[in-house]
Amino acid sequence: MDSLDAAELPRKAASRTGVRKWRMPALEPVLLAIALVALPFVTNDFVAYQIALFLIYGIATQGVALCWGRLGFLPLGHALFFGLGAYLAGGALKAAQQQPGWWLALPLALLLPAGLAFIVARLVFARSHRSGPFFSLITLAMTMLGFLAAQQWSAVTGGFNGMADIPEFPGTDRYGTYYWVVAACAVGSTTLLGIALRRPLGLLWSAVAQNEDRLQLFGYATDRIKAFAFACSALLAAGAGALFAMHQGIVTPLTMGFVLSTEFVIWAAVGGKASPLGALLGAVFVGYASSELRDHFAYWEVGVGVIFIAVVRFLPEGLAGLGRRLNLGRFDTSPVTTTPAPPVASQARDIGLAFEEVEVSQGGVRILGGLSFSLEGPGLRCVIGPNGAGKTSAFNVMTGRLPLRAGRIVLDGADVSGASAWRVARRGVGRKLQIPSVFPELSVSQNLDIALWAGRLGLLASMTRAPLGWTSALRNELLDLFPALREQLDQRAGSLSQGHRQALEFVMTVLPQPRLVLLDEPCAGLSPAETHHMIEAIKTVVGKLGAAALVIEHDISAVAAIGGDVYVLHQGRLLTQGTLAQIQADPAVRAVYAGARK
Repeated sequence: MDSLDAAELPRKAASRTGVRKWRMPALEPVLLAIALVALPFVTNDFVAYQIALFLIYGIATQGVALCWGRLGFLPLGHALFFGLGAYLAGGALKAAQQQPGWWLALPLALLLPAGLAFIVARLVFARSHRSGPFFSLITLAMTMLGFLAAQQWSAVTGGFNGMADIPEFPGTDRYGTYYWVVAACAVGSTTLLGIALRRPLGLLWSAVAQNEDRLQLFGYATDRIKAFAFACSALLAAGAGALFAMHQGIVTPLTMGFVLSTEFVIWAAVGGKASPLGALLGAVFVGYASSELRDHFAYWEVGVGVIFIAVVRFLPEGLAGLGRRLNLGRFDTSPVTTTPAPPVASQARDIGLAFEEVEVSQGGVRILGGLSFSLEGPGLRCVIGPNGAGKTSAFNVMTGRLPLRAGRIVLDGADVSGASAWRVARRGVGRKLQIPSVFPELSVSQNLDIALWAGRLGLLASMTRAPLGWTSALRNELLDLFPALREQLDQRAGSLSQGHRQALEFVMTVLPQPRLVLLDEPCAGLSPAETHHMIEAIKTVVGKLGAAALVIEHDISAVAAIGGDVYVLHQGRLLTQGTLAQIQADPAVRAVYAGARK
C-alpha cells in the first residue's frame, strides 16, 4: 500500500481534496494583548500590580484547564508545582546576588517540577488508563505533603515565615514595570496553548477525553500523551510560581497549599476549562472581584460563591463559552495544503496468529476455557457461535481489554499475552468494536485524521501543521466506497446515523493499514442493502491490503457472502472450523447453533 499511496496520491489529492481548512480562535491573544497594554493607562499602578498577581495565578490555572478541560482528568494539587517553581526560583535569585552563575539555575525551577509531574503521571496512568479519580487524589496528597515539607524544612524554605527578600526581576520595578513582564508571559502562554490546541497534539488531547479506548486501539500510548500534557501543565504552574516569587518578594508554604489548588480549579471552571484565555480570565475576574468585595462587603465569600454557582449553572463552559456562543474572535486560518502521508512504520507482512489454551474469567465466571485456534496468511475468516460463546471476549483478551488467566497468544511468533492495546495495535492489528466507537465531538474529517496518523505521527510532527493536511490514496478510495462520509466530513461524528457510524469506524480501522483486522459485527444495525455494501467493502479493502481478517458475524447469509474458513466457538472453546458447508453439515454445530438471517 505504501507504493500505491506514493504513486496515486498527488493525482487523487489534487482532484478530490484540494485544501482543507481549520478554524482557530486566533484573535484571542491579540485582544488580550490590547487589553493588557491599555490597562495601566486607564487605571493606575496599584490596579496593574493587582491584575499582574491574578494574571500569574491565571497562567497556573491554564495548566489545570489543559488537563481537566482537554484531556478529561482533574489535577487537584497544582499548587505543589506552583510552590516548587516559586521556592526554586526564589532560591536561585537570592543565590545569584552573591554568585551570578546561579542565574543559570533558573530554568531548573521550571524543568524540575515538570519532570516530577511527568514521572508521577506515567506511574499512575501506565498501570491503568482509567485511573483519573486516583490520580486526582494522588495529586491532592502530594500538595499536602509539599505544604508540610515547606513548613518543616525551615533551613531552606524559611518555614512558616517563608523565604523572604527575593530580589526583583532585573531592570524592573515590582510595583511598576514588572507588570509588563507578567503581561507578556500571560499573552505568551495563551498564544502557545492556543497554537498547541490547533495542532495534531491538541486534537489527540481532545480525543483522549472523548474515547481513550479507541485511541489505544490505533496504537497511541495514551499514558504517555497524558503524562506529557500533565508535564506541560506543571511547567505552566512552575513558571507562574517563579513570576510570583519576583512579584511578591516572599514565598510562604501557602503557595503550595490545598486552598490555592482549589482556587485554581474554581477559576478554571468559572473562566472555561476548555479555553486557555477563559482560564486566564477566570482567575483575573474571580480573583480581582474577591479582593474588591473583601474590602467593601463583609460577606464577600458569599458573593463569590453566588457568582461561581451562577456561572456553573448557566454557563457550563464558563465565561469562554459565552464568547463562543457569540462567535467572538473566530475565523478560518489559511488553508492546509494536502500532502502525501508518510508510510506506516515498517512491519513484517507475514501474518500468523495462535491462541494456545487461553483462559479468561471475571468475577468467578469463566469466559474463555482453553480456547485454541490458529490462522496463517492473508484472507477473510468468520467467527460464529451462540451468544456468550466467547467471540468478542477472544478479541478483547488479545487487545488488552480483558486479563489473561492462563495460556498465551502468539502474533507472528511473538508472545503478546497481556500486552496493552496500543502495543498490540503497533504490531499491525486493527480492531473494530461491536458498538461503533468514534470520537463523537470531533468532525468526521478529524476522526479520519487521527486514524491516518496512527503509526505515522511522531512527537515533533504532532506539533506542526503539516499532518493536518496529510492524506493517502487509501483514504480517498475508502471515501469513494462510502460517499456519504465524504459528504459529511464537517459533521460531528456523534451526529451520524448508525449505518454511517459503522462505516466511519470501519474506515478508521483500516486506514492505518493493519496486517490483521478484527471486525466485531460490522453489519450490526444495517439494512440488507447496507450489509451487502459493507461486505463488499470489507472484501475489497482486506484484499487490497493483503491482510488477514477475522469477522464476528451472526447473519449466516453474510458469512456466506464473506467466504473463507469459519471458526465456531461454544462455551469459550473452539468447537470446530472449516468451510461454511462443512460447518452447516456438522451435527455438533447444529446442536448448539442455528444462526440467523436478516
